[in-house]
Amino acid sequence: MQDILPPAAPNGDVTAVAEWVADVLRDRIIKGALPAGARIVERKLSAELDVSRTPVREALKLLHADSLIEISRNKGAQVTTYSARQTLELFDVIASLESLAAERLAERITKDQLDALEHLHAAMLAQYHAGEADTYFDINSEIHDTILATCGNPVLQQMHTKMMARARRGRFMAIMDPDRLTTAVQEHEQLMTAFRTQNAEAARQVWREHLLNTGQSVTDVLRSQELG
Repeated sequence: MQDILPPAAPNGDVTAVAEWVADVLRDRIIKGALPAGARIVERKLSAELDVSRTPVREALKLLHADSLIEISRNKGAQVTTYSARQTLELFDVIASLESLAAERLAERITKDQLDALEHLHAAMLAQYHAGEADTYFDINSEIHDTILATCGNPVLQQMHTKMMARARRGRFMAIMDPDRLTTAVQEHEQLMTAFRTQNAEAARQVWREHLLNTGQSVTDVLRSQELG
């Protein structure tokens, strides 16, 4: 899978550069270019991205706060392992949060909000049919984030943001299963139908099932790896 960097690191501001480095690493972790247990060496990363080691260290702190990496004196920075049990527990919570957001949005969705989701949904379907997994995932994630951002409950959005970095790792693993991917696209279609008809209960049910199914798919993959 090809890793595509942003055009260039921001100039000057250490915080901005650190956030840029964190985004690069976060994308690699989520999409499996940096698998669980992989070491992140400051010196090598600094040379690769052509930035000083100070923003690299700050970026690693951001990833540690997201629970994406572990930092120790002996081993340095390593990508956090992702167990089947943790996945199931995580997606149980994510499913509750996102289904509530979908329900609240369906109750109050405006024409502009629906149009924005229709545009994203059509773009996601185009990437699905083209077999472009990376771009499909990025648009898919934008749909999930848009539902949280427009549901009208900022507390819900804040709670969701704190745990989404880890959940995205699982969601990307799930789309590698063709059967799960097909079912997931169908669930997105059902959600759009619920939004178009402002059926809040249907939106809640389909989105909860969608996230629980994703969690179960990832859990099955991780269990097979643990047994192997």
